Amino acid sequence: MSYIKYEQNGFVGVLTIDREKALNALNSEVLADLDAALDAIDLDSTRCLIITGAGQKSFVAGADIGEMSTLTKAEGEAFGKKGNDVFRKIETLPIPVIAAVNGFALGGGCELSLSCDIRLAAENAVFAQPETGLGITPGFGGTQRLARTINVGKAKEMIYAGTKVKAPEALSLGLVNAVYPAEELMPAAMKLAERIAANAPIAVRACKKAVNDGLRSTWMRQLSSKRSCSAAASRRRIRKTA
Repeated sequence: MSYIKYEQNGFVGVLTIDREKALNALNSEVLADLDAALDAIDLDSTRCLIITGAGQKSFVAGADIGEMSTLTKAEGEAFGKKGNDVFRKIETLPIPVIAAVNGFALGGGCELSLSCDIRLAAENAVFAQPETGLGITPGFGGTQRLARTINVGKAKEMIYAGTKVKAPEALSLGLVNAVYPAEELMPAAMKLAERIAANAPIAVRACKKAVNDGLRSTWMRQLSSKRSCSAAASRRRIRKTA
């Protein structure tokens, strides 16, 4: 069973994480399916990608804590590396990626949205990095990408205190580009994607690469160095707080 649905609408691809009963939480299977789906995108015929979650309640409610608590240290480190690699693949995909955030974007869900180029939110969207409440750290790049997206002080508050940010505040922080009623989110995302797709694809891709290269500097080394204290490597602390 694949936890990813993919549709092609002209030059726009729509990738839906489809694990609705678990609020689209990321486990090993979801990450593997997401990785495979990204590899399968025809970049010759796709000029923009939208990523969203199934249902109306959740974009992605985070990594699957139940699975993580059963992992050995080596398995936990592999899980953290897999998530980092998949999110980095999204970030460096040659085409622009829009996150259509429909509901909860918690932990790994917030980190997934941050790996996208643009974030649009439904009015019920909630962003948070709640990992410290479990005695762990954001494991998929949140400590790096969040502080490069919004005010550093607010990013630190979200990471240290697990502060939740609802859609209106997310808009004021620059965490999202726009907020829409839930039923208007996907049409708005599609409209923006089609505007991007209508422009010269070589120029758009060159712009994405130029922006990413300019922002990258040393942060990949910082991201790599923090994996040892990632959420997956702290599985014992999850058990203690569960």
